[in-house]
Parts: sequence; C-alpha cells; structure tokens
Amino acid sequence: MKNIYLFIFGMLFSCSSIYVLTDHDTGVDFSKYKTYAYFKPGIDKVEISDLDKRRILKAIDLQLSEKSMMKSEMPDLLISINTTAKEKVYIDNMNNGFWGWNPWFWSPNFNSVSSRTEGILYIDLIDAKTKQLVWQGKGKGGISEYMKNRDERIGTFVEEILQNYPPEVEM
Repeated sequence: MKNIYLFIFGMLFSCSSIYVLTDHDTGVDFSKYKTYAYFKPGIDKVEISDLDKRRILKAIDLQLSEKSMMKSEMPDLLISINTTAKEKVYIDNMNNGFWGWNPWFWSPNFNSVSSRTEGILYIDLIDAKTKQLVWQGKGKGGISEYMKNRDERIGTFVEEILQNYPPEVEM
C-alpha cells in the first residue's frame, strides 16, 4: 500500500507545474540585443553535472534561436545560470472522522510522509558592455536525479522561464 502512495505522489510531482518569476531593468531597450554568448566563469561555478549543464545550455540555445537571437564571439548579452535544490517534506494526517462515546465508533488516523526535491533554475542576462544584470528569470519546480525524461523536463524549465523574454514594453 505504501508503494502505491509513493507511486501516486511521484506521478503527481513529476508533472508538477513550474513557477516562474522574472525581473528586468525597466530602463533597458531589449530590442537592441541580437547576439549572446555564455558567461563561462559563472557557468563553471554551477554545482550540477556537466550533462545537465549541457542540457540547460542546449535548451537556452533553442529558445533564443526561436527569438531570432544568435550566438556570437562579440555578444550583446552574456548568459549565466545558477541552480539550487532543496528537499521538501510533506506530512499528511488522514482521519475518516468517526468518533463517539462508543469505542466501536473510533477510527484510527493514517499518516503519510512524502518528500520531493524542489529545484530552482536562474537564468541571468547581462549586458556585455556594461556588465550589468538586465534580466533575470527564475523557475521553480519538482525535479529528480532519477527522471527518465530529464531532457524534456529541463527543456520545459528553460522554455517557461524564457517565455517572458524579452519583457513587454511598459508604457
């Protein structure tokens, strides 16, 4: 029975939503950015596997190419990434609510403990000339190092984050 609960929770969390927050410098004209390169010192510091780094960078390349941006040796933007992960523990107390003066009306509680790893991916866009952060996207959602569809999940993370780039012009 415990395995069934774990399977159900795993299925729910593997399809869980990605919560995205973005922020940007409102004084910047994002239409001037046409080219990009990766900020290698920042990416080298990220403490994830090289395979996952390559997956993230490949997904960023795909999303930015769809926005008509190109990689360049003389970029307008530098891109850096960062990741964090934390374990979240959930405790559920299930009681069917029967109780009374008679001992036959008593019902036991059922407790369920589950956990999941919540990952956060930050994508920073830095103006190559001024070296100032001009846009930051943050995606938060369930992850697992044992996922079979890592390419797809990482691609979805990046797509959801970069969906808000370039930011809409504020009037």
